[in-house]
Amino acid sequence: MYNELDPVLNTPVRLAVVSTLIKLKQADFNHLMEVTQTTQGNLSHQIKKLNEAGYIEIIKTFKGSYPHTICKLTSKGRNAFEKYVENIKKYLNL
Repeated sequence: MYNELDPVLNTPVRLAVVSTLIKLKQADFNHLMEVTQTTQGNLSHQIKKLNEAGYIEIIKTFKGSYPHTICKLTSKGRNAFEKYVENIKKYLNL
């Protein structure tokens, strides 16, 4: 059963990012850093992996003269999260 868990989501930071985006629809990089309590480098790496899997969309803009990164959950990401939660429930016999 454990093998059925999504390898993309089976990482604490990625799961935290997707869990946050399920509730908020979109969040900027600074908010995700606050939520995940991780470093800039690690968060950048993890959102890149989520983007490569098609689970999130990354929007790069500027706020004044500063880069501003916004992440949005895709429908593929929402479906993967829902399936992940169902598989966890089965694994835990809930």
